Amino acid sequence: MSEKIAAGEKAIRPARKAQPTIYDIARATGVNPSTVSRALSNPGRVNAKTAQRIRDAATAMDYRINPMARALPTGMTNTVGLVMSDITNPVYFDLIRGAGRATEAEGYTLVLAESQESPELEAQTVQRLLASVDGLVLVGTRLPESDIRASAGRKPVVLVNRAVPGLPSVIPDVVPGIKHALDHLHGLGHRSVAFLSGPANSWMNSLRWEVILEEALGRGMSIVEIGPGQPTVEGGHKGLRRIRAAGATAVLAYNDLMALGLLTACQEANIAVPEELSIVGFDDIFGSAFTSPQLTTIRTPLGTAGEYAVRRLVESVRGNEEPAPVELMTELVARGSTGRIPPGART
Repeated sequence: MSEKIAAGEKAIRPARKAQPTIYDIARATGVNPSTVSRALSNPGRVNAKTAQRIRDAATAMDYRINPMARALPTGMTNTVGLVMSDITNPVYFDLIRGAGRATEAEGYTLVLAESQESPELEAQTVQRLLASVDGLVLVGTRLPESDIRASAGRKPVVLVNRAVPGLPSVIPDVVPGIKHALDHLHGLGHRSVAFLSGPANSWMNSLRWEVILEEALGRGMSIVEIGPGQPTVEGGHKGLRRIRAAGATAVLAYNDLMALGLLTACQEANIAVPEELSIVGFDDIFGSAFTSPQLTTIRTPLGTAGEYAVRRLVESVRGNEEPAPVELMTELVARGSTGRIPPGART
């Protein structure tokens, strides 16, 4: 049962226990503070028995190494930053988990930040983080190439879903997944396809459109770009009217969120999916198989992308930078949102 504090009385806060320092450990073990520092950070330089005695004392005192304090003499924090456009987007869930696995394995701490789809906020966030981390992973960055190169001139930078010549990156090879998707739609009778475009300043959006355009024309399919639009459920919802006006019988959306928004708009307008319109998303996010019908999508190994990006960043921090991009294979996951074109429909 909680107690009320009378007017005029001050709440009594429990005293916080002071965190132990290397000087406390030095006094407890009878050695110099510099010996404690070496034993905890570079034990090979200290006598084995002395190092063990220091570690035992540190454990008994519940001593924790402060990475910021250690950064003062070394310049290293063992911390890496990951900046993404929208932390609420499910496309990043597996990517963050993969990045977390890699930082844990490498003995680093991962710091997350988002730009909220704002290049200006992203630029500010990057500048703040560069002062306190050893390197950055930029996911789907909207920054101009000159700003990215300037950041990479200060600290190691690895890009995900963006390529800049000479900088390390992890990008999906979208060609196999798009080819499979268009073959799938072509086999179902579709000849008129729309691409529901994402942000105009997205490098990945441009890449996907160029590949879809080339591959669709090579199959004798007409193709139209609808957009640009926000890479959100609402952005997909807004695209339905233009898609219907274009006469397309199938749609490839920039990402699964837009595809799900389009699916919702179809249900509200009593447009049957896939009987009247087939829909394909990108990324295979968590939840894409929970809709009715389940969403056909082009899968990207997002967890692997996060893991690879952090490992490449740590190698760059250690001076082993490899600028050649890592390309991850994409594949089609066919589900219920795509179907055969109905007899008599426009193709």
